[in-house]
Order: sequence, then structure tokens, then C-alpha cells
Amino acid sequence: MLDVSVIIPTFDRSMRLHKALASVARQRELPAELIVVDDGSTDTTKEVVVAFSASTSVQCRYYFQSNRGPAAARNLGIGLATRPYLAFLDSDDEWHRDKLAAQYEALSSNPGYLVSHTMERWYRNGEHLNQKKQHIPLHGYIFARALRLCCVGMSTVMVRRELFDRYGLFDETLRCCEDYDLWLRVSAFEKFYMVDKKFTIKHGGRPDQVSYRFRTGMDRFRIQALAKLIVATSLDNDQHRLACSELEKRCTIYGRGCAKHDKNVEASHYLKLADYCRTQLYC
Repeated sequence: MLDVSVIIPTFDRSMRLHKALASVARQRELPAELIVVDDGSTDTTKEVVVAFSASTSVQCRYYFQSNRGPAAARNLGIGLATRPYLAFLDSDDEWHRDKLAAQYEALSSNPGYLVSHTMERWYRNGEHLNQKKQHIPLHGYIFARALRLCCVGMSTVMVRRELFDRYGLFDETLRCCEDYDLWLRVSAFEKFYMVDKKFTIKHGGRPDQVSYRFRTGMDRFRIQALAKLIVATSLDNDQHRLACSELEKRCTIYGRGCAKHDKNVEASHYLKLADYCRTQLYC
């Protein structure tokens, strides 16, 4: 077995969770442990996990917490994991059978990397989607791309545990875009090892997804992440300028959107922050 802990956060997805679990059990080389963190489900999630545990040789552990969001669920899984490598799988996604073995080999053979990700195959409502060029994962330093969009799929990732010791956990104040926040902090300093195979199958387009629930006003979470990055992270001059430029752009767009919908107090806040980035040579 691979010296890997797999972490699956889930919330009210018992009808889909079994596919994610089955894709872990089908791995060519199995992980040492699988941790399912139930983020307050009210459906039959526990029963699905118990039935799966009885049918597989994978060591599977189930933990329940009150609903606190995906960041808190992943953080609990990280704290419970016992292995030096951690892989994350969203409960509505799946893996190709070679995924874990390929990434484990990539990281084991390249000690200069703390994190690996893979290519993805996307489906929306069951139909295959071709990725736009901007969404295709990159190898190496990805900070400039990571500022513009979340370019690291959570279900594609395997990391060394020390990544979290160095850069901290997921920000639990962010109910959405917590992955964007983390990968900004990491990509400012670390290279990403991209395994150039479509080893992750991502399913989308449903109202139960966090990105759907927060689709209106999502940019306020990215703005929060960018502001925190600029204030709390030792960026070099070029990174600082890029981050401030992205923050100014997002604040302007979001502020104008608020004004259009007569949210004048909120609009004023974000437009003033945009002005500060422009006129105070903040960057």
C-alpha cells in the first residue's frame, strides 16, 4: 500500500459518495488509509461509508462534525491523517485507477516538490466539457495564473504533509474559495508538479455544489484571500505588484456590481479599496 492518507469531505451526498469511494478502492496501488469527514449530513452518508468499509480492504475511517464548511472538514481530515502524503477527493468526483500511484511516484522521485496535481476530465450534468486553455493545469511556478483563477483542482491534489506545516491550513472563515486562498499562499513560493494525465474526473453543474450556492458574490471571498495574501505574505516585488493589480481589478468589478444593485455601502467599501490600490502605490 502507498504511504498516503486520502481525505474526502462530504455533506449530504450519499447518492454520489459511493462513486468517489469506489474510485479509491479501484486504485492500482491502494492508500494506507481513507478518511471521510461528514460535515453535518442529514442523509444516509454514514450508512454508505459503513457499507463501503465492510466491502473493501482499504482502511476507512468515518468522522462526523457539525456543518462548518469544506475548509473545516478538510482541516479535520488533515489533523486525523497519519501518513506523510495526503490526497484530497471531493465527494462528487472520481479518480482514474492509476492516479495515486502516478502522483506518489512523482513526489517520491522529486523531493523538491511539496505538491502535485493532475489533468482533469470535466463533466457537467453528465456531458463532457472541453477545458478552456486558461483552465489547463500548469507545471512549475503557477503564481501568476493562480491569482486570476483557482487553477488547482482539489480532487487532483497530492501533497507532502509538511506543506501544511509551512503554509498553514485551509482558512475556515472562507465558506467558498478556500482552495484559491491556500494555493495562492503556496504558489508564491513552491513549484507544482503536474502529472500530465487526465487522472481526475470532475462532475459539476449541480445546485448542491458550494461554487453554485455562492455563485452570486463569490468574488468577495477571492478579494478577502487576495487582501490577506498582500498583508500577511512576504511576496517579492513582482508578486506584490501582480497581486495588487488583481485585487484592484476584482474590487472595481465587484464594487460596480454592488452599485448597480443599489448596495451602496458595500459598493463604496470595495471601490475605495480599489482606489487605494491604484493611487497609494500600494503595489
